[in-house]
Amino acid sequence: MFGFIRPFLEIGLEDVGLVGGKTASLGELYTALASQGIAVPNGFAITAEAYRDALSRHGVADELHRLLDGIDKSKIRQLASRAAKAREIIYEAMDTPLLRKQVVDAYRQLEREAGNGVAVAVRSSATAEDLPTASFAGQHDSFLNVRGPKDLFEACRRCFASIFTDRAISYRIDKGFDHFKVALSVAVMKMVRSDLAASGVVFTLDTESGFREVVFVTGCYGLGETIVQGQVDPDEFYVHKPTLSKGYRHVLRRRLGAKQIRMIYGRRGGEHATLTCNVPEPERRNFCISDEEVLSLADIAVRIEAHYSKHAGVAMPMDIEWAKDGADGKLYIIQARPETVASRRSADVYETYNLKGSGPLVVTGRAVGEKIASGRTRRIVTARDLAAFKPGEILVAPATSPDWEPVMKIAAGIITDKGGRTCHAAIIARELGIPAVVGATLATEKIKTGIEVTICCAEGDVGKVYQGKVGFEVTRTPVSEQRQPRTAIMVNVGTPEMAFRTAMQPQAGVGLARMEFIISEHIGVHPMALLKPDKIKSAKARAEIARLVKGFASPADFFVQRLSEGVGTIAAAFYPKPVIVRLSDFKTNEYASLIGGEGFEPREENPMLGFRGASRYSHPAYAEGFALECAALRRVRRQMGLSNLRVMVPFCRTVAEGRRVIATMAANGLKRGEDGLEIYVMCEIPNNVIQIDAFAELFDGFSIGSNDLTQLTLGVDRDSDIVAFDFDERDPGMLEMFRQAVVGAKRNGRHIGICGEAPANYPEIARYLTGLGIDSISVNPASVFRTMTVVSEAEADLPKSDTRRLTAL
Repeated sequence: MFGFIRPFLEIGLEDVGLVGGKTASLGELYTALASQGIAVPNGFAITAEAYRDALSRHGVADELHRLLDGIDKSKIRQLASRAAKAREIIYEAMDTPLLRKQVVDAYRQLEREAGNGVAVAVRSSATAEDLPTASFAGQHDSFLNVRGPKDLFEACRRCFASIFTDRAISYRIDKGFDHFKVALSVAVMKMVRSDLAASGVVFTLDTESGFREVVFVTGCYGLGETIVQGQVDPDEFYVHKPTLSKGYRHVLRRRLGAKQIRMIYGRRGGEHATLTCNVPEPERRNFCISDEEVLSLADIAVRIEAHYSKHAGVAMPMDIEWAKDGADGKLYIIQARPETVASRRSADVYETYNLKGSGPLVVTGRAVGEKIASGRTRRIVTARDLAAFKPGEILVAPATSPDWEPVMKIAAGIITDKGGRTCHAAIIARELGIPAVVGATLATEKIKTGIEVTICCAEGDVGKVYQGKVGFEVTRTPVSEQRQPRTAIMVNVGTPEMAFRTAMQPQAGVGLARMEFIISEHIGVHPMALLKPDKIKSAKARAEIARLVKGFASPADFFVQRLSEGVGTIAAAFYPKPVIVRLSDFKTNEYASLIGGEGFEPREENPMLGFRGASRYSHPAYAEGFALECAALRRVRRQMGLSNLRVMVPFCRTVAEGRRVIATMAANGLKRGEDGLEIYVMCEIPNNVIQIDAFAELFDGFSIGSNDLTQLTLGVDRDSDIVAFDFDERDPGMLEMFRQAVVGAKRNGRHIGICGEAPANYPEIARYLTGLGIDSISVNPASVFRTMTVVSEAEADLPKSDTRRLTAL
């Protein structure tokens, strides 16, 4: 080609100044990565020289300067008026016979390869676009399903003119870009028939925490614009990079999105090139792509990330758009650019937000970010409502539009009815560093203008909107100043949603992952109710179980998949560090509160000392349910490849009971020592301490559960208002229990740690355990830094002649 046209085959990453970041990236993908099996649609670029040529014509630049020099973006009406005039100027200036001929010739060449009237996408590409410091995402216009030379040239002119959209002008001002030093190129690319299949976005990190060891895939039916525009709640998938590289092809975690609508081809021309239609309910209940396709996308994303990182000389997490062609069944990459928000967060300061109170829950949705904010709401339904928006308000809308960005930049938070974590509202909220709750169904109906609310994104994947102003605190800890003790400081993790974030702070792994939290939050059904549905008395419970297990091969598969994905997410987050998961330790009243649970649990006067922990696992009343727990853990270790998972048995009263549990686990495919499997036991009953030598023959390690051990040693119910004041882990009898446990475990060469709250609540307990030579101390994430400081000081005070073993796991 010649003049202002360059085919993708002649474009690479070094051509950003010529064709902009987006098209340079497409050319790089097309030329450098096609040999690796990465499919990229062919196309061509209209170079930025065409735009600069238009600007150089008589009077064009001068007129634009008069409009844009000194523009005040805070004056919304002035910004809109001047931007519209600037677009008119560029639209007219781009209409030249030479450019028209070159575009038509290039399109004819594409037709010869792909067929007459081939549909193309016309996409903007700024010369400062898709750089590591600024994404320019969504600032300029794109046009889909464009056919024929006449409509193509019209779309190209409109695309060039979009360099002066209101949002693009505002964005350049915020980022410090000179309006006249940013030029626009246009990419013309063959359309992928994803209107007949699916499309979406892939990130090579977790978008909320910035955790880099996963690939995050989103998808919906039809063209991907609905995801970007926040019109659908997409399917979401995570794939773990380290185990994927070792050949374990397994989706780590998935979430079924509502996928309410799909965008498809419309009739030719103009604004009707695409249209949206509702997705039938049966389709919505299925994932839009298969597990194998998710893994293929993850493979592709990892290769793209490696290629771009090598080119840049630094790790380069990527934001990648994909589309599945419904005609040929192939997966295509239609855009790849550096991720510019989560990957650039400072790792020097660990910041945590925590609610200090509560309030009535108004709506829930997908959490974006991990912050909390309060403010008065402003409901925005159309662009006409924007003028009333005031700084510091909470924006509430069905979805957001790129044209709203000047207003979004002064919002304290965002709430939308629709959208997933890669929609426009989520992307902008992330970039601005404000919390957002997206996909909060009926938010615009339940939340009126002027109501005080608190947006909380600090409680995991689920974002919550509380009525009123709820207090919260922000803790900022300089990571570089933190002294790392020799004693392993581990974390207790309750939910998978917090795993990625927690794994990014200093720690030595997970000392306690509570399986019952995952069962109650992600499954909600009693295991035996899934296996014995005929024993469920409640019609309501039967209906709810039927709804939950729909789409699974069996109710048992529902339990195993959900549990394995929850446990697997925690194990993957901390991989290859050890993750100790405790087998279910519900009490009978807690099991009975699960869906369908009443018919399977006895009524006990004192559930704490009743049918719980190890006593359940081989008992006929629960043995089949325990087999499901074992199947989930087996799946995590063998199919997901997360060999760092260790299993811990809770509330094991006697040595004989310990033998039964070990045998039952082996019968269910979890044999101690096989494939390196280590089995620990909770040290939470006085008999565990008294007979520690015998227990050490059965188990690989111990974890002191200081809460139950204190209650059972002192005979105190800490939940009783009358006697709870006597509950104190610092009692001399408790200190002796700790001493005997640590000394006994070490005498037998077994690992000994503690996962109760005592070391976090009482620094003197942490110092005492350090002096005893305990191997690990596991505390809640909020207590990690404080505990590290206390333990480091205690280690420094030890006599130099102390030769005790201070080792991490």
